[in-house]
Amino acid sequence: MDRRITHIEPHIKESNHIRDLVFGFGDGVNTSLGIVAGVGGAIISADVVILAALIGMFTGAKAMAVQNYLAVKSQREILESEIRREEDEIESVPDKERQEIEDIYREKGFEGEELDKVVGKITSNKDVWLKTMLTEELGLNLEILGSPLKGALVMFGSFLLGGILPILPYFAVKAGLMSSIAAIVIAIIISVVSSFIVGALKGRMAKKSWIKGGIEMAGLGTGIALVGYGIGSELAKVGIVTVAST
Repeated sequence: MDRRITHIEPHIKESNHIRDLVFGFGDGVNTSLGIVAGVGGAIISADVVILAALIGMFTGAKAMAVQNYLAVKSQREILESEIRREEDEIESVPDKERQEIEDIYREKGFEGEELDKVVGKITSNKDVWLKTMLTEELGLNLEILGSPLKGALVMFGSFLLGGILPILPYFAVKAGLMSSIAAIVIAIIISVVSSFIVGALKGRMAKKSWIKGGIEMAGLGTGIALVGYGIGSELAKVGIVTVAST
């Protein structure tokens, strides 16, 4: 009995969307944490902190989503123009394009009859021929780039998901359950932990150290919080903003 073991190696498809998820969440956490720490550092009322953070969160999410949509759309348009150009060349100068396929596989070590068979097999199917030219000659992969709309939605949603976390403790301040200082500390802890988890996942996906990835992303969030808190405190001290009791 012929038993064949098929090894299916897992690969990440639409890697840009995974990137969007990671960076959207991380940017959302860091943006809201910076606002919460900065405005909260001035000991301003919880209502103002929540309002400022929510406005910053939604504004940031919209801006990131729009920028991501336009960037991916532009990339796709460039790639699609390259695909059309390659299709035209296969139709208009097939001998030249066949020679390019032959050169590519000769560099891979194919020779003689074996090379002729490979080239003949590829060029006998225009879809395979086009795909080979795109991947081997130009290094293009439209599938990995993903959909502009999907990328924008992923970025928007992940930004909001990350952005809401540092704001949550201030709802407890508004309800009289804790002080503003306690809320800032809890917001920093939540943000650092969530950033570490996302950074660790990013590190694992990139086949790198998950500990290093987690510490790197968590460190960025902590740094933003300290800078924001320092700015808010100094502005309150010099009287640029009016301090209100919470």
